[in-house]
Amino acid sequence: MSAERPPAPFDFNGYRVVVAGGSRGIGRSMALAFAQAGAAVSICARDAAALEETRQAVAVQGVTAHAQSCDLADAAAIDAYVTNAAAALGGIDVLVNNASGYGFDDTDEGWLAGFNVDLMAAVRASRAALPYLKSSPQPCILHTSSIAAFRPRASGAPYAAVKAALSQYTSSQALALAEHRIRVNAIAPGSIAFADGLWERRKLEQPELYRATLAKIPFGRFGRPEEIAHAALFLASPFAGWVTGQTLVVDGGQMLNG
Repeated sequence: MSAERPPAPFDFNGYRVVVAGGSRGIGRSMALAFAQAGAAVSICARDAAALEETRQAVAVQGVTAHAQSCDLADAAAIDAYVTNAAAALGGIDVLVNNASGYGFDDTDEGWLAGFNVDLMAAVRASRAALPYLKSSPQPCILHTSSIAAFRPRASGAPYAAVKAALSQYTSSQALALAEHRIRVNAIAPGSIAFADGLWERRKLEQPELYRATLAKIPFGRFGRPEEIAHAALFLASPFAGWVTGQTLVVDGGQMLNG
């Protein structure tokens, strides 16, 4: 007997959703939100413990829950994961590319971390999922970009540049896949806080940066992962059936203050 699900504004019963980078933070919230709305969900990440904890939380919703450890900087590992996820779910309707290498340092390592995980993992997962998406009645790809993609910044240039590339890829990919009825969109979150996340660490390690960033958010608080998940549900749903090639900013007005 399946567990009772909390009320959800969207109905994803019958959907098969793959979340690449789905064990913590925004990815975890996305996986849970889709599961609570009735979707079968597969997630991948490198941290086996967090991955299994999230898989169990998804399974509690009474849906199929699949998880596999995967280094999203490894092309072969991505192919293997997507193939196994499709087998476990019986296909793929929604692919969410959420992983980040958090390449902030202006070093070769910083640039490559972002390029390989934020950008190329999305490209590779999309390629691997394409045969399954083509046979889906409601195919959709979602990428997680960032508001960093929209403005120049003195620090974290690699992260901003790679996210800008991901947003551009979103629009180009949407155009290329329109003939297959596959919609492609991205979400650009503002500063999102969660336990053991980037902003919780900065609160302790870089309190001045934390306070300065908080001061730029008109609502006076950091965003929550579930608020990004809600946007993902909308973009993957029939309510966004005529939306493709867009990057949706979800930042509580943070960009309004520069």
